Amino acid sequence: MKPIVRVEKLAKRYRLGKSEAAYGTLRESIVEAMRMPFQRLRARNGSAAEILWALRDLTFIVEPGEVVGVIGRNGAGKSTLLKVLSRITEPTLGRAELYGRVASLLEVGTGFHPELTGRENIYLNGAILGMRKTEIARKFDEIVAFSDLEKFLDTPVKRYSSGMYMRLAFAVASHLEPEILLVDEVLAVGDAAFQKKCLGKMGDVAKEGRTVIFVSHNMVAVQSLCRRVLWLEQGKVLENGPAGAVVSNYLNKSFGGGVASEEVWPDLAGAPGNDEVRLHAVRVRNKGTDPAAPLTMKTPFSIEVEYWNLQPETQLHVTLHVYTEHEIIAFTTGSGLEPIWSNRPQPAGLFRSICHIPGDLMNVGRHRFSVLVVKNKSSVIYRHESAVTFEIVDLEERTLSWYGREPGVVQPALDWTTEQLGTL
Repeated sequence: MKPIVRVEKLAKRYRLGKSEAAYGTLRESIVEAMRMPFQRLRARNGSAAEILWALRDLTFIVEPGEVVGVIGRNGAGKSTLLKVLSRITEPTLGRAELYGRVASLLEVGTGFHPELTGRENIYLNGAILGMRKTEIARKFDEIVAFSDLEKFLDTPVKRYSSGMYMRLAFAVASHLEPEILLVDEVLAVGDAAFQKKCLGKMGDVAKEGRTVIFVSHNMVAVQSLCRRVLWLEQGKVLENGPAGAVVSNYLNKSFGGGVASEEVWPDLAGAPGNDEVRLHAVRVRNKGTDPAAPLTMKTPFSIEVEYWNLQPETQLHVTLHVYTEHEIIAFTTGSGLEPIWSNRPQPAGLFRSICHIPGDLMNVGRHRFSVLVVKNKSSVIYRHESAVTFEIVDLEERTLSWYGREPGVVQPALDWTTEQLGTL
């Protein structure tokens, strides 16, 4: 099958402090000629424009019907890549070939004429995509319904808010049936309901067999929509592979490297806390048959918090907020229901609270947690963002599964029963 997108040795260079026009007009040529003596003077004074390679030696292909995510830190070259693919920016080296009708949803404002109304911009965008007026009219009602902007349809878009602009832009780009849809951070603008609607529509576009290249910092959205991910770093492809593996590697690097299994503060005076409580240790323990083995989805483990109660006859409890690598709270739990201390004060001294986490609960990925010390079941007197992290690895027998990582912040193994209720 012939690729629908082919990128070969693509590179884009910018000169910092010097504008590079995508199209060389007569006016720009005259202005550039007038600037030249001053640029030569700056160069002699040691302030020549600095070269920045936003993209370097990018090579990849996208098959028809693929949904490919592009991730990376700010400045990695993600938006520049989409601008080159959209023919907004001309590459310095290499080439990008796209075989099909392309719709781009880049930054707010791209592709709309501010003086035209919403209605007129829908028809303008369709014409730019090469669609006939009858085709646009057939999709018109769906676009308006999706954008929820019927009251403002005959208002010039320059009066739209950024959220309204993005809603109409996404509705047009996703409904006018391009073969290739380029989307850059569509979830950065708009409320939660609109973001959910966008994700659902992109999923529908993918199911219809159209190709989507999706740039986002939202790793949950990337993993739910994309089978394959490109990880860009300093303008180069650092990794190109299955979404789960690439996103995991990217987040592990962003997380700061290795897994810290414990924090210990032997000196009471220097331990984190205040005049009511100070921490002594925070750790994660593997409770499986091999304590040194990695934590799998089936491995039971515990989170231990040791703390000094500095005020006698005070009732203290520990609460944990456990986060996924996407900074979503997987669950919250606390020691307040423990029978022995639930309704009685504690003497001053060193205590250890242990949270026992069973196997067949956690999903794969890197996790961290916050430790909250609660006084009298009512007020948080200290919060500690622990440097301890733990990683749940996939089961070996599931690694080759077609399904890959299951969605969800937890992955419990729940009991099911099936019974026959009748016959045909």
